[in-house]
Amino acid sequence: MKTKNYVNELKAKTVEQLNDELVGAKKELFNLRFQNATNQLDNTSRIKDVRRNIARIQTVITEKKANAAE
Repeated sequence: MKTKNYVNELKAKTVEQLNDELVGAKKELFNLRFQNATNQLDNTSRIKDVRRNIARIQTVITEKKANAAE
């Protein structure tokens, strides 16, 4: 249920808002990887969650662009 709510929130946003969120998620992923490399990261499963969220955001962006092209 949690992911469905997140995807529904993403679908309600504009492409510009999604791009901003994508940039933020990529920065967070970079920081998590940096913390992991320096052994400062406690919750390593967060990397997996952020990667999946990035994929979800990119999927919604692609869907919106495809619908706009039609």
